[in-house]
Amino acid sequence: MNRGLRLLLWGLASLVGAVVLGGYALLAGWHVEDVAPAEISALLRGHDRIFKPDGEGPFPTALLFHGCGGLRDHNVAWGDFLAEQGWASVAVDSYAGRGLTWQTVCAGRALLGPERAGDVLVSIDDARRMDFVDPRRIVLMGWSHGSYAVMDLLAMDPPQSRPTNLSQVPADPFAGVAGAVLFYPYCSFGARSPGHWSLPKPALFLLSENDSITPIEDCLEVIDALAARGLPVAKHVYPGVDHGFDAFDTRGDYESTYDEATTQQARKRVAGFLASLAR
Repeated sequence: MNRGLRLLLWGLASLVGAVVLGGYALLAGWHVEDVAPAEISALLRGHDRIFKPDGEGPFPTALLFHGCGGLRDHNVAWGDFLAEQGWASVAVDSYAGRGLTWQTVCAGRALLGPERAGDVLVSIDDARRMDFVDPRRIVLMGWSHGSYAVMDLLAMDPPQSRPTNLSQVPADPFAGVAGAVLFYPYCSFGARSPGHWSLPKPALFLLSENDSITPIEDCLEVIDALAARGLPVAKHVYPGVDHGFDAFDTRGDYESTYDEATTQQARKRVAGFLASLAR
């Protein structure tokens, strides 16, 4: 398959996926069974990848939420990088315990943002009880679909509204969350992110100028709306790069969009953002 045809098919699939994704999301989870947080915890915790710096701890900790491609090598590389910065991290695998494939989620047929937001909320609550975690300094980091889930959670106001897979929410659901780092998120039709955020903490958006998967214009509108409400959001648009600029591991026939220079710039920016939260 030549590159032009592959990109055309990928673009069409992404457009269809976005419409399906948004349509399902607007159903507000009618197709999702809600369960107790302990059941979500049991699905997730046995599949975590944990990274820790040297020393005794407890450490400031990032919770890493992968894109629709699943937990991949570039997420692991970020965990290693964060450990070098003195941060622990927990890479949360939302697929393994559910037997999901990346094809199903990327097509918008399972685990939409309002549902996966429950994974984020339960992981925050679980992290606060991990002995290596500083429960006062937890940062949410998401890539693409993972950022979509994080943003949908932040747009909720638990317990008044809650993720569609949870019958109840943990007490003090956002306690200890110090901020968020969001790589090329889905901000379009069906996402709750254009609404208010219930957590007034710093958020850093890292966007791709030539994003062929999630329209950057939609995210810029969301960021501007959040900033207009006084929320401490910052953004950086990386010129000339596409969605997944830090993903050096590809899946199937999809064209690699990895850009080493941009990835290194993003690492420096993330390190600076995390350092600012520690002050």
